[in-house]
Amino acid sequence: MLLQDILDNHLTSYHTSFSTWQEAIQGCGETLIQEGFIDERYVEAIIQCVTEYGPYIVLVKDVAMPHSTLGAEGVYKTGIGFMKVETPVVFDEHDREKDARLFFTLAAVNSDQHLENMMQLSELLMNEEIVRDLLEVQNDDDLRKVIEKYN
Repeated sequence: MLLQDILDNHLTSYHTSFSTWQEAIQGCGETLIQEGFIDERYVEAIIQCVTEYGPYIVLVKDVAMPHSTLGAEGVYKTGIGFMKVETPVVFDEHDREKDARLFFTLAAVNSDQHLENMMQLSELLMNEEIVRDLLEVQNDDDLRKVIEKYN
């Protein structure tokens, strides 16, 4: 299961809040950088894309999928990071449907793996119960309980 892979790869983080969406994106990248999946260039590419194209990374209210264009520099391994934020991150003050608390950061070394990541994540996020449960997690132990519940 995707969530188990995220946990096994130590790609989780939990935060109370961020001052800006840019800081939130940097927060998303921290575990991926620490574990050698990406470097700072990839985080900067995501911020640049959101600045340029708007909050396209917010899939539905409360859920964002930070990723950059294919071929962005700074990706070394394919993986997905998970970050939960207590206070919603505001991407557009005029559209609060674009607020996010769950962040799934995609890093892929090629387009096939990128599509595979997106398909696995889409499948997970179609289950509204899982999303509701993920909004309640505070730490990896809570995340383990969600994984056990749905396996």
